[in-house]
Amino acid sequence: MAGKKRFVLSIDGGGVRGIIPLRILETIESRLAHRGVNKPMHELFDMMCGTSTGGLIAASLSAPKPDGKKSEAVATISELRDFYERDARTIFTPSISNRLARMIANPYGLFDESYDARPFEKLLKERFGWTSMASGLTNLVLTAYDIENRRALFMTNGLEEGSRRPDDYYFWQAVRATTAAPSYFEPSRVENLTLKREEALVDGGVFMNDPSIAAYLEARKLGWGCEDVVLLSLGTGYAPKRGYPYEQAVGWGTLGWMRPSNGVPLLSIFADGQSQTASYQAKWLFEEMNVGKYIRLTGEIPPDAEDFDNARPGNLITLNGAADRIIRDNTVVLDEFVEMLIANLPSSNGSQHASDLENAA
Repeated sequence: MAGKKRFVLSIDGGGVRGIIPLRILETIESRLAHRGVNKPMHELFDMMCGTSTGGLIAASLSAPKPDGKKSEAVATISELRDFYERDARTIFTPSISNRLARMIANPYGLFDESYDARPFEKLLKERFGWTSMASGLTNLVLTAYDIENRRALFMTNGLEEGSRRPDDYYFWQAVRATTAAPSYFEPSRVENLTLKREEALVDGGVFMNDPSIAAYLEARKLGWGCEDVVLLSLGTGYAPKRGYPYEQAVGWGTLGWMRPSNGVPLLSIFADGQSQTASYQAKWLFEEMNVGKYIRLTGEIPPDAEDFDNARPGNLITLNGAADRIIRDNTVVLDEFVEMLIANLPSSNGSQHASDLENAA
């Protein structure tokens, strides 16, 4: 009997650059459809894991749609693409009246957040309703950081140590938390439904912009064999040509390192450095184990396209172009991955598709 592989999707943080992994998922969906397979992502991936914008995508593809059909997710890939290409501009548009009111209330608030989170929160409530992560259509992991209790947080509907159930959160609040990038949005106040308390959370990108290692560990906690894990890690692009000259950085001071007009260099460096490290560690780990499979897809973007909040039409065209190049350069890898997905689907008689997959379940 052919064994069942466990497909795990991991998506990096990166603000509007989330259009890049979304386009990769779009081409996977298209290639599957070309082969006669039309299934939602939550039926293809046994687990989805995301940080920040990656968390938004993962949650949207795995949360049940309020008042929707059975097993219908909050959003399709097409609807998410509309969000990045249309709604993101509203979210990343500063509210002048809100900023003036806050300046009056806090005239020394030099680090006041760039954007009003209320329009984003309204959209999340409309999309996700008040369903909790326990009702997810597949296993899900979202990263965040608890600033009051000083702990890295993995919001999941899987299992914790000792096979206990994890703390539960409302979907919309979990997404708001994982996208609460410091200096861009205020920290998110969320309800821990299990412990019946409120927690103050910020974007998981402050410690784990590429959550692939976390995704693998959560998969192992569910009892999945390391030889059965197929981990697809999608990046949001990197800008190696956007260096920070010493002559500039030496005079920045605290304000300069956190200034949005500079692209918030501190957060940018943290996110880029962690993503590089995590992808290197994951690649090394899977090669060392000589079991399972790790696929990392990302690519270079122009320096000006790196900013998390650059939702201008011209930049979205640039990011779509970067996604096109990544897809073109990885055509063979994508085709092989799609064939693996198809081979893992149950056939009409309930068995696995003939594929000579190893390790019988």
